[in-house]
Formats: sequence, C-alpha cells, structure tokens
Amino acid sequence: MKLISVFLLLLISYLSSFAQLIGDMDDESKLYAETKQVNQFFRRFNGEEDKSGDRLYPEDRQFRSFSLRRSYLPMLFDLENAGLNEEIADTFVEFVNDRSTPQYLDFHKDSWFAQVSADFYYKGELKPIVLFLKLEQERLGYKWVISRVYFKLFEDYFIKDTTYIKKFLHPMSHELDFMNMRKIFSRADSVQQYMKKDFKPDYLTIFLYELKKGNLQFVSVRDLKFHFFQIPEWYFEVSYFNRPGNNTGWLISNLVKYKPEEEKILKDFILYEN
Repeated sequence: MKLISVFLLLLISYLSSFAQLIGDMDDESKLYAETKQVNQFFRRFNGEEDKSGDRLYPEDRQFRSFSLRRSYLPMLFDLENAGLNEEIADTFVEFVNDRSTPQYLDFHKDSWFAQVSADFYYKGELKPIVLFLKLEQERLGYKWVISRVYFKLFEDYFIKDTTYIKKFLHPMSHELDFMNMRKIFSRADSVQQYMKKDFKPDYLTIFLYELKKGNLQFVSVRDLKFHFFQIPEWYFEVSYFNRPGNNTGWLISNLVKYKPEEEKILKDFILYEN
C-alpha cells in the first residue's frame, strides 16, 4: 500500500511537471509568434528572422529565403479582421514574395510614416489631436520628426464660407494706396476669401504657436499606427493588437491595391488633406 502511495505521488509530480512544461512551451510559442516590435515586423516581412525569433544576416542560409517568407507573411495580417479580403491578401503575399522580383521593406526609406492619436488640453479642455511623424536623417543616424498635424478645431477655423458672393480687392486698389483694405478685415469670417487661390493653412505652424503660447498641453498618446507606401501600387496599415493567442502584436490591419494615379488621393485621405 505504501509503495502504491509513493508511485501515485511520483506520477502526480510528473504530470504536474509535464503540464508546466506544456504551459511553458505554449508561452514560448506565443512569444515567438507575437510580433512584439515594429522593427521585428520589418524583419519578419523581409525574412530576416528565423522561426525561433533569432535575427538572420546576409551570410545566413535562411536570410530572405522564399520558404521562410512564405510561412511568415500570412502571420503578419490581423486574421480577426473581417474587413481584410483574403483573396487580396493572398495576391499581396504572392507579389511581395515573387521569386524573380521580391519586394522588401526598408526602415530608412521614405514612403512610410507614423500616425499618433494623442490627447491635449486646449485652453483647459481635453481635445484629440492627430500627429504624423516621419524619419529624418540626422548626421549618421535617423530621428522621428513631426511632419503634419490634424486638429478638428483648426480645420473649423478655415472652412471656406460659401454663403457670401466672392469678395475681392479691385485691381486698381494700388492707386488708392490700398485704403480699401479695411473691408478685408471688417469681418473675420470672410478674410479667407481674399487669400490666393492655392492658399492652404499650415496647421503645424499653428500647432507650434499654440504650444508656445501655453494654450496646448500634451496629456498622453491614445493610439499609434503606421502607414506604408513602400510596395509599388500597394498600401497597408500596421496596428498593434494585444489579445490572447498567436495572432498578436504589430499586424497588417488594412490593405489596399491602388492604381498609380490614385496614390495622392489615398494619401490625402489619410492625412486629412481632402
């Protein structure tokens, strides 16, 4: 009876250790499967990291291999996103991993940028502001710089007024020493009608001015995503997903096939330029 008891204790101990090992292996598998960093997204997209998460270099046999990329690329999509067309995603994977003309991402190349949604206090009220950042070379390295800003309140200031007949200064106004200029500033809501045709407000300058005046105070970052235009005639968005399972981390959340003449339209839409 005592021998049976000892055997049962050993069996329970073994099963417990085995279960712990399986649990550790699951955790390890998740660790390897999760694309934890944006740099890692680049490496996996390019086939510069093996399945154990170790960095690969040009002298390594698997570096940018067709088979490695074939296994990695489908894992880089948000598989829970019903809006991602599976057929289009498959076409994209085949295009970037074509044996004769493979396509790779370059961290230091143009045509990709970050979009940061942040909260600011503007004159005491909490407001959302969108910042667009891009990489800029600085001596021997690179740095992130703010390239554009979108703030709904700024946009509202510059909405074109269509309720008035187009206003203008008479072409002979210079002969009057522009004394009729007072009508430009008589109504602030119509001043914009006197600007040149291609006038576009510089929200970034206004943003910096309001910061320096103390009217804007940064609170926190709410969301971050990246926009890629590095693959010819393809656009994709990368977002972070924190959830159970292996399909987590930085993943492709949006994918669009576009024609060359549509690129500007797409960029303007993303940058709130339209």
